[in-house]
Amino acid sequence: MTIFSININTPEFAWSFTIAMAWIIGEFGHRFTKLPRVSFYCLVGFLAANSHYEFLSYLDGNTPLLPANIAFGLILFEFGYHINLRWLKCNPWIGITGLVEVIATFIAVYALTQWYGTSTFISLSLAALAMATSPAGVLSVINEQRSSGQVTERILHLSVFSCVLATITFNVIVAFWVSRASENIFHAPIDSMIMLVTSIALGVVFGIVLPIMLRHLGNLAQDATIAFALSVILLVAIAHAAKLSPILAALTFGLTARHRRVTLSHTKRNFGALGDLLTLLLFVFVASTMEWQRVVAGAGLGLAILAVRFGTKTLTTMAFAPVSGITLRKGFLTGVGLAPISVFVVLTLAQARYSGIALIYELSALEALVAMTLILEILGPVLTQYALILANENQEK
Repeated sequence: MTIFSININTPEFAWSFTIAMAWIIGEFGHRFTKLPRVSFYCLVGFLAANSHYEFLSYLDGNTPLLPANIAFGLILFEFGYHINLRWLKCNPWIGITGLVEVIATFIAVYALTQWYGTSTFISLSLAALAMATSPAGVLSVINEQRSSGQVTERILHLSVFSCVLATITFNVIVAFWVSRASENIFHAPIDSMIMLVTSIALGVVFGIVLPIMLRHLGNLAQDATIAFALSVILLVAIAHAAKLSPILAALTFGLTARHRRVTLSHTKRNFGALGDLLTLLLFVFVASTMEWQRVVAGAGLGLAILAVRFGTKTLTTMAFAPVSGITLRKGFLTGVGLAPISVFVVLTLAQARYSGIALIYELSALEALVAMTLILEILGPVLTQYALILANENQEK
């Protein structure tokens, strides 16, 4: 008589098993190769999703999106918390570098995709997404390497700059394209701008109210980490439910909290075990959304976009390196460190689909975008890691 049975053909078991295997392989892989753990997480997620038909099938259409956004929100909060606006005021060339770099990337990728024969909407959207550097890959490597220094700080600040501009540009492009057939062509773009401003305002409110509450409670240093973690989870849930931008809300929350002079415990980078677990889930989820057939089909254009993006970012950071106070070598390494993009792309498209924008299905089906995303999902953190090592800013040997 059978007392119990295990059905392994369920999404719950498949996801739990894959996440556990990703952690094990990530730990052993990092120990023996010294490569970033997140690269192994991505590799496991991609192989698991493509090893058997629907092995990592979703519990429902949006179930993985909220936990992934929460994980990304925690990373974005910590990312925004690292940004020092006073430094940008003292050295405006860093902000100028960021602005020129994203504009140059947008123009170069748009020109390439138009020459390749893609539609105007696809070209504009790809160019907007290519502007960004994903904070998830960058911060995971920086925390893992315990890096600090000129290159590290520039990578952090330029990543935030590009992430914000890419989010705004992408949403405005999609809104204009959606509203082309309507009588009022400015209706959708205005709604999009209201959504973006509301997202920023929501982050500012959290960044002002929570420090006030913590000061009244006392034990600020002891309570801050868990309070901020719970606040980020609530903030992302609100943004997700209201179809706002969790990216802008979480970044603004971190930025406001820093300048309200509330400090996080230095012993709990990435919010400790909670952040590590959600980061693991995030990178496995992102890699699991990609199909190997589409990666192979879009490899040509995907690699071309990556080459153009890499060239514009490194050349721009090198060009402005002397006037911003660093050497050409460090300027080049800063550009190399800006390689990660994948988590930002996948979650931006997923959030747009969740908001009901039908055009995003057309963009999501583009093989070149899938190929570009997967390549940098695995290779991007490695490039950031070696940029920090060559700059002698890593503490992990």
